[in-house]
Amino acid sequence: MTPSIFRQHITQSIANSALQIALDNNAERRVNGRLAALATLPDPRERRQRAHAVRADVIGHLDQYLEKFKAKATQNGTIVHIAKDANEALEIVSEIADNSMGKSRSGNENREDSKFPPGSNLNQADPQKSGSALLIAKSKSMISEEIELNHSLEAHGHRVIETDLGEYIVQLRGEKPAHIITPAVHLRRNDVGKLFQEKFGIPYTEDVSTLTATAHNVLREVFLTADIGISGVNFGVAETGTFCIVTNEGNGRMVTTVPRLHIALMGMERLVPNLADLALMLSLLARSATGQKLSVYTQLINSPRRSDETDGAQERHLVILDNGRSRLQNSSLFEALYCIRCGACLNACPVFRELGGHAYVGTDGTIAPYSGPIGSIVSPGLLGLEKFGQLAQASSLCGACKDACPVDIDLPKLLTRVRAGGSKKTTRNAAIGLTFQSRIGLQLYGVIGSSPRFFSIAQILAGLGAAIVFPFSKWIRLPGFTGWGYSKDFPRPSIKPFRVRFQSGASIPIMGMKSDEIIGNQPPDDPQSGGINASLLLIERFTQELEAIGGHPHRVSKENLIKSLTGELKEHGIEEALIWEKIPAVDEADLTKSGISLFHNADPLIRAGITGADAGIAETGTLVVSSGRGQPISTSLLPEIHIVVIRSSQIVSSLEEALQLENVREASATTLITGPSRTADIEMTLTIGMHGPKELIVYIVDE
Repeated sequence: MTPSIFRQHITQSIANSALQIALDNNAERRVNGRLAALATLPDPRERRQRAHAVRADVIGHLDQYLEKFKAKATQNGTIVHIAKDANEALEIVSEIADNSMGKSRSGNENREDSKFPPGSNLNQADPQKSGSALLIAKSKSMISEEIELNHSLEAHGHRVIETDLGEYIVQLRGEKPAHIITPAVHLRRNDVGKLFQEKFGIPYTEDVSTLTATAHNVLREVFLTADIGISGVNFGVAETGTFCIVTNEGNGRMVTTVPRLHIALMGMERLVPNLADLALMLSLLARSATGQKLSVYTQLINSPRRSDETDGAQERHLVILDNGRSRLQNSSLFEALYCIRCGACLNACPVFRELGGHAYVGTDGTIAPYSGPIGSIVSPGLLGLEKFGQLAQASSLCGACKDACPVDIDLPKLLTRVRAGGSKKTTRNAAIGLTFQSRIGLQLYGVIGSSPRFFSIAQILAGLGAAIVFPFSKWIRLPGFTGWGYSKDFPRPSIKPFRVRFQSGASIPIMGMKSDEIIGNQPPDDPQSGGINASLLLIERFTQELEAIGGHPHRVSKENLIKSLTGELKEHGIEEALIWEKIPAVDEADLTKSGISLFHNADPLIRAGITGADAGIAETGTLVVSSGRGQPISTSLLPEIHIVVIRSSQIVSSLEEALQLENVREASATTLITGPSRTADIEMTLTIGMHGPKELIVYIVDE
């Protein structure tokens, strides 16, 4: 394959009108959502700088942090493996799977009778190995895409099923994810309707709620019968040995809770020093990725389930992968390791917005596991400059990616380094995929760009020249491969550079917002500021935030709690409920007298679950729910309605404060729940209730 074939992929993507509509819709909503979410922070710039410093510290002292994290996670009971490359990681996972034979959860013996999509390859194991085939439920993991884990496990005769809705859709189509955050971003609802009609035999429909419900029903069976759950890891906390998994749908909770064996995959760079730094990263991750203050489910996993707990994985393995990261750390591209995989640079990039992820291909035609601006650095850095170095040409170097990055990675600088041959230590002088004239042009650009004054003058001169030429642009034709004058029109130029207009507060056409609107908004007054009404302000803000994310708060007295609870359940036609063994302010006997049958053991057929909480977080409307004796995770996960009882004194101001609670550090697993389960993987259409509860009801007991 030659660079011209890469250009052919680009041309095909630009000519695909359906793809263009899908990418435009995704970019506009993601960009606007990110800006609105960041505007709720009092200090977005300062947090970004702090996050950059934290990531720089970790990557600069990676060996020390890795050793500390590994030691603490092992002490907690997690079995930690270090893989130097993809082959070693695949061997480790396969060995874990082989050793798990015969240890499957009771009740899985009939899993061969499970009904998987007709016509798909998900139920096609090697006939000679069918007796030993494992069913593996997998949550979204970019590491697994990097090492092609599914292909390896399927080659061993196992059945691997993606459980994130977007990943599941592209798996059924035999495709790779087209976006870090939104795997099926390239598809329209009619594509999914045709797919589900073919695979499941349902009547053709474009109704997103119907399509989502269909996937929910199939995947629920997968969760309940899986032998192994596999997930990625968003962050590892060196101080506590905790690993953090962030999802919106609830599939991450399912694969780490229901199967007896859990395998987590983590890039060796995905560490933070402590829980305070984790809070910082989480405050930026969801806002940058999906426009949320926090994702619906943020799991903090410390250990396998304890002997006095009734659910949670009995065995946890963590595979920490190098696969070129050490080499990248020692190159001039080391800053790429700061990435927290939010996907914001993809959404902001005007090139990705035209191409989509599947156009980012290597010299052998292989689709890169990481696309967009960060992928054009990470894919060559990890998987080979010769194979993926050309991806860095798919950039205008406009700087939108740097502006969007929550950890302030200088992506344009890194892209130019990839173009120049990868790193300062490389012996290769020729830039990847560039002609002699292009290299001379880049060198001239480097001279001008190194001086702010020269660069500003050059921008103004270029704007004036373009303004003079623009009236004649319809007769101008550049070489055909560029597309300018053929399939693409010349834009109307602006004499004032973007930075000048941005700093002056002028309207920014793409975003439709002024700079002071982006960075000048402030969140509501901080309840910690003091005063006699501080606790009331906390409660008020918590209820407002909870309502904003789709929860249903009720403030009640202890005396009226049982009556309110009973009325809520009967209003939903519910006479049975799962419940924790002990919840402050809740008397089981009184609930039973009211006609509600209560159960302590998990039952996927019971529609409601009642739990307590360690805390409520006022700034996000989040509930902190930890596992423990008599506190099964499944009570807040399996039912379609999750009811939480929390005392008003348990409401804290911030995420940082909540993560300092002793139980968060000590529990085998803690989940930060921010609203009901949700997905928007089909045409960015929000659908409530994917794999977790579709309704979250919170009783705040006044004290």
